[in-house]
Amino acid sequence: MFAPGDEGEIKGSGRSIPGFHLRDALDLVFKRHPGLILKFGGHAMAAGMTLAEARFAEFQQAFEQVARELLDENQLTRTIETDGSLDARELHLPFAEELAAEVWGQGFPVPYFHDRFAVMSQRVVGDKHLKLRIAKQGQEFDAMLFNQVDWLPDNINAVYQLVANEWQGRKELQIYLQHWTAAE
Repeated sequence: MFAPGDEGEIKGSGRSIPGFHLRDALDLVFKRHPGLILKFGGHAMAAGMTLAEARFAEFQQAFEQVARELLDENQLTRTIETDGSLDARELHLPFAEELAAEVWGQGFPVPYFHDRFAVMSQRVVGDKHLKLRIAKQGQEFDAMLFNQVDWLPDNINAVYQLVANEWQGRKELQIYLQHWTAAE
């Protein structure tokens, strides 16, 4: 992402993906194209830089070339890692609260699970989200799918997160769907 900096300059800030060392990529551009990047710094997953606004297209081309050299198809393919499947008996508020009490972050991602669900009901809320009632092994659960209003099929395979949702003074289990595909 770039924004105006000092007169005639732009400042950029970037975040990376696993397997792509952003600071090292900028270092290669810096060495191969002297004077293109005025200054830069950072680490594997985040970096910042300054360059002349008039040279943005040149930087874009140089950076894309370096990225093509350093990345392979596997790194560019989105992969969702999960912690497996849960039995319906494990989908309960105390477990969601236990997960929420842990510290998650770099190197310790929030746990995601995957399972097959029947979609019992769905409606649009807030003009851009789906509120669902989904079922597994005869038990029904509330779920949310953010930033989607298109109806889901009757059966889905889903990657999800368990959440202890608090609303109007009540706490209840809610399943946040992160990704889904139609189940056969």
